[in-house]
Amino acid sequence: MEIRPYLRKVQFYETDGMGIVHHANYIYWMEEARTDLMDQLGWGYDKAVEAGIDFALTEVNCKYRSMTTFGETVAIAVTVTRLTPARVDLHYDITSTADGTLRAEGESRHFFYDRAQKAPVALKKALPEVYERLAAMLGHPEERKDNGKA
Repeated sequence: MEIRPYLRKVQFYETDGMGIVHHANYIYWMEEARTDLMDQLGWGYDKAVEAGIDFALTEVNCKYRSMTTFGETVAIAVTVTRLTPARVDLHYDITSTADGTLRAEGESRHFFYDRAQKAPVALKKALPEVYERLAAMLGHPEERKDNGKA
């Protein structure tokens, strides 16, 4: 399955007095792209919430590479960089759709949390179909960082 980058047009309210995107907005955009990724995988966050499973955020970071300005459209490509039964790490490349310039890159780390049990859960057991869809994004099995441990 091919995953399309999430497209986002910069709104005026997201910029500062110079018309440049405020740094905090990149974190919001990464969340939007993550939600879009789950929709593209056929398992939106709404379904995960209904199933009682959260993708709890434990860490997020962003490296700013060049300025993004009002009216610009960016493409946010999300890749799975690490997956274990209990955790997933994602990478984001935010680029200008006009010329492909890298605007920012980021990472987020998540663990899978069972709301009913109020405890971490192995996604591989709780929602195996979602786990397999995420695992498919890692590429070939020898490239995966899943060692079978949580």
